[in-house]
Amino acid sequence: MAMRDASEKARQTPAEDEFRMPAEWGPHSGCFISWPCREQTWHGHFEDAKRAYSDVIKAIDRFDPVTVLADPSTALEARRRLGPEAKMIEVALDDSWSRDNGPIFVRRGDNGLALANFRFNGWGHKQLCEKDDGLPIFLSERLRIRRYDAPMVLEGGAISVDGDGTLLTTEQCLLNVNRNPSMSREGVEEILASYLGIRKVVWLARGVEDDMTDGHVDGVAGFAMSHVVLAAHTGDNSDPNYRNLEENLARLESATDAKGRPLEVVRMVQPRSMLVGRVSITPSYVNLYFANGAVVFPTYGIREDNSARETLASLFPEREIVGVRCEHISIGGGDVHCITQQLPEGKPLYP
Repeated sequence: MAMRDASEKARQTPAEDEFRMPAEWGPHSGCFISWPCREQTWHGHFEDAKRAYSDVIKAIDRFDPVTVLADPSTALEARRRLGPEAKMIEVALDDSWSRDNGPIFVRRGDNGLALANFRFNGWGHKQLCEKDDGLPIFLSERLRIRRYDAPMVLEGGAISVDGDGTLLTTEQCLLNVNRNPSMSREGVEEILASYLGIRKVVWLARGVEDDMTDGHVDGVAGFAMSHVVLAAHTGDNSDPNYRNLEENLARLESATDAKGRPLEVVRMVQPRSMLVGRVSITPSYVNLYFANGAVVFPTYGIREDNSARETLASLFPEREIVGVRCEHISIGGGDVHCITQQLPEGKPLYP
């Protein structure tokens, strides 16, 4: 694992310095996406994955300026595919999931911006991650932005926040012994409060079946606006995910946010698992990205794509709804949300 910077001066926590994680639908200064570099991730579909990444980058860059993070071994190829105008930073990487191993940005009332650096252990020691674990440290120095090192393993795809003190996650992931084996539920909540400004955690049960992330919430639910949650739902009780999704819906429909307001739940169609080549994937339309003036969401070339688009268009009439084919990104274990990390609008504070 990457070592913490011993020279970093001791600080208060972000919450003590009045920072909190803003909602993802707020204004952005940019977006970080890591270019694919680990061929084993894609199970024989490496070229397809790179084409899909390129499509997502170009779609988001219309609204949020995208900075591509590229391992030195892939930087020339990424530049060739994306064009000379693409903004790029070379940095040593193990894989290409900036949502999970990148920094989580926090902001305070004076618009000051800092980052929270949670540990990354390769989704519970499933793969090597030393380079990826060091990405927030690298970006804090490159961007000259204050860094708070959190004493906990956490991937960005495991959480969703409303920007006003409420966080959504799953017990399957955050309480998994392969992340923080010595931490209790109360201990996890305390760290989330201290480093992300959270005042209430809404615990769902599980993510989708056979998920290498151990149940990231961004595959099943996420805040769409204040006290409104977009949640995956299937009416097919023979679907292996039916019980998990029903349990999650029941918990959401009985929950309140940090202000005591009942959550409004908007159901999003959840297709059955499908084969891409010989690889089984589980589509997830809630695994999307809020850009400035747009929602960029994954499509899969199936009939449910239209239903998902209609739900999003109804929920976000003021935003452009942009679909991007993502089945070959799904092969690696994620979708649009998983490969992106937004940079909120704000003034970076340093150190």
